[in-house]
Amino acid sequence: MRRVRGETTINQVVTLLPADLSRVVLHRWTDVAPHESGLADYRDPFGGATRTWEYTRWTGEERAIGFPATELVPSWAASTPPGTWLEVGLQARTVEGDLTKWYVMGRWAEGDGDIHRTSLPGQGDEDGDVAVDTYVATRPVVAYRLRFTLYGSGAEVHRAGVMASAVPARATVPVSPPGEAGGVELDVPRRSQKVHTGHFPEWDGGGENWCSPASMSMVLAYWERGPRRDDLSWVSADDPCPAVDHAARDMYDHSYQGTGNWPFGVAYAGRYGLEGFVTRLRSLTELERLVHAGIPVITSQSFRDHELPGSGYSTGGHIMVVVGFTPSGDVIANDPAAPGDDTVRRIYPRAAFENVWLRSSGSGGIVHVVHPPGLPLPPSDGNW
Repeated sequence: MRRVRGETTINQVVTLLPADLSRVVLHRWTDVAPHESGLADYRDPFGGATRTWEYTRWTGEERAIGFPATELVPSWAASTPPGTWLEVGLQARTVEGDLTKWYVMGRWAEGDGDIHRTSLPGQGDEDGDVAVDTYVATRPVVAYRLRFTLYGSGAEVHRAGVMASAVPARATVPVSPPGEAGGVELDVPRRSQKVHTGHFPEWDGGGENWCSPASMSMVLAYWERGPRRDDLSWVSADDPCPAVDHAARDMYDHSYQGTGNWPFGVAYAGRYGLEGFVTRLRSLTELERLVHAGIPVITSQSFRDHELPGSGYSTGGHIMVVVGFTPSGDVIANDPAAPGDDTVRRIYPRAAFENVWLRSSGSGGIVHVVHPPGLPLPPSDGNW
């Protein structure tokens, strides 16, 4: 049966924050049954003839955000056995009360046997646009609806979420006080993307660029999840870590031509029974709550080498895993940009890391949070 199972709303509380802090809310769903079905034609833009698909669809109720948001990012976990795939749609309501059109936030499948996994460029209009995995509002929005269309027989969505945020323009971000994770370091396996240089250049130019798959692979290994040995038989026997190549292949976005599509990363983890979501955090103090609860956090940042002492490189956008904090509050990160696995562990100054991660020229505090079902999360201010 094709379905998105029953609905539960989690974390709808919106905390009023000072104007210099990001406003963020995360809504999550489980257990919603589809209520529409039909037939639709689809021609894969990356090859293949037009094909007629049977589909079922779930459209969620309009959900109030609680503040004027400028960005929306969905995430999901689903099963798409061979012969199936799904499309994620999003519609928003502007501050003026107008409904936007439906935007396609991704066409996703576990593999590439039926369609090529892809975001959809060229959707911009007077209300907003889709930047790979993010709806960017031209006019701020105060509510939205989420839609899943499941193609073929047997696709199923297990969980879904939408993060709505408004990030202030900040060239610099003040350092937060150390929190409860001082002296905590999680035993997350260390994996370098650089040892995969030259591997499979058809996916994001090859392993040298695989910071996101390497980071997700580390977190899956920490939770003792991931592809089985026979799932990796297509990778060369001398590969230093076939699981990273597997993640790169199955996180790859064919339109974006990259492996860093945030919802695709969460969906990849969901294949292995993990829960996850994309959200924004407002400080390292907040991130420490998750680490203290035993949950490593995947972060995104951009910087020049002098802005993050100890990095030794510059980047327009890079993913790493925060695995702990020193007793004084500095960040312990598994940084896949290291030349080898033995140098992946880095200690970055708290103030420098927080600045390049939270400032508006970086990611504004975006994170992946991935964890096993049933693991209790620490209290939040509505963003997880």
